Amino acid sequence: MKFTESARPYVLSVFRVIVGLLFACHGAAKLFGVLGTEAARTGVWPQWYAGVIELVGGSLIILGLATRIAALVCSGEMAYAYFVVHQPRALWPLENGGELAALYSWSFLLIAVTGPGAWAIDTWLGRTRGRTPTAPAGTA
Repeated sequence: MKFTESARPYVLSVFRVIVGLLFACHGAAKLFGVLGTEAARTGVWPQWYAGVIELVGGSLIILGLATRIAALVCSGEMAYAYFVVHQPRALWPLENGGELAALYSWSFLLIAVTGPGAWAIDTWLGRTRGRTPTAPAGTA
């Protein structure tokens, strides 16, 4: 059990980077028409704005910079996508195609609550300013 507790901040960092990278790829696809998609026209609601949130938010999350705020905004965007786009089609995510939106929303909420982990600019800035990162609830 001691190993899993000591590995938590590092595993959280890897999780944050992977989720942020995948999310930023969605944004790049929407904004620039890469990765086999067409670019959304500038200013078109909600595709273009979603692409900006996904690219900028995903990049901040990868870096671990303003992580909690960026993750909260990204979580909200995905909750909006689920309830406005997917949920009206059917109740369950498997039926309405909203699994990815639901997973992203909950993943970003987890990152917003637990923090960026050990390998993050936020963590490094906290150390250089003489602050220690806050421990998740339930740990001593």
